[in-house]
Amino acid sequence: MTARHRREPESTATQIRNRLKTKLVPGGERIFQRIYTRLGCEGRPPYFVVEFHPYTGLTLTVRVREDTAYVRLSDALHDAPTPVVEAAAAILLGRLYRRQPPKDLLEIYRRFSYARTTRLRLHRLRQHRARRVEHRPAGTHHDLGPLFVDLNQRYFENLLPLPRLSWSKRGWRSLLGCFDPALQQIVLNRELDRKTVPEYVVAYVLYHEMLHLKHPMKFARCRRESHSPSFRKEEKKFRDYQRAMKFLDRFPAC
Repeated sequence: MTARHRREPESTATQIRNRLKTKLVPGGERIFQRIYTRLGCEGRPPYFVVEFHPYTGLTLTVRVREDTAYVRLSDALHDAPTPVVEAAAAILLGRLYRRQPPKDLLEIYRRFSYARTTRLRLHRLRQHRARRVEHRPAGTHHDLGPLFVDLNQRYFENLLPLPRLSWSKRGWRSLLGCFDPALQQIVLNRELDRKTVPEYVVAYVLYHEMLHLKHPMKFARCRRESHSPSFRKEEKKFRDYQRAMKFLDRFPAC
């Protein structure tokens, strides 16, 4: 009987190297070198380390440390054709070296971004990776729970399902509210949860986000449409629309 040799466990260093190999973008260094030259970037190009990263969206990042550029591409690009990766490289390097990416590459990336298969993949990734808020509709001065019930009955015939409702942990500078279709949650800017903010203003912002439940974002002709004409028309049916808009024109100064 032939003796069987036990397989020695891999060293920690070997495990790390193998894990890095699975993250590296195949041919990523050559692609970035090629695009660096195509954009006409001056000087000696850095050494590129290009890897996939589990972002919740199509995030692209690059940071330079001495003579090495560390690039992270969303792993939603894992099976993307080479021209899409080239386009991502052009976007990042154009941003880094202040060069205008070629229009043909921008068009390739836009088509990929708005493709139905890409949107479905991003939706699934966000469902698994994005942070879900706790259902805490009651703020210090305003309660989103009763407002949602009233708005749903008044404007939507009680047809909208109840999403998670909450307030942002920090104040947002420019965003009043946000509806996340992947997580089915509506979050309002905590700056609206003030005694000086009338309830009809909070109700309008909540109503606007509820309209996104009824009118999902559309992608057509390589364009994204968040606020369709029907959305805008229905938005103006809000009882205190003009008053709310007038108040928000002065917000957050008021």
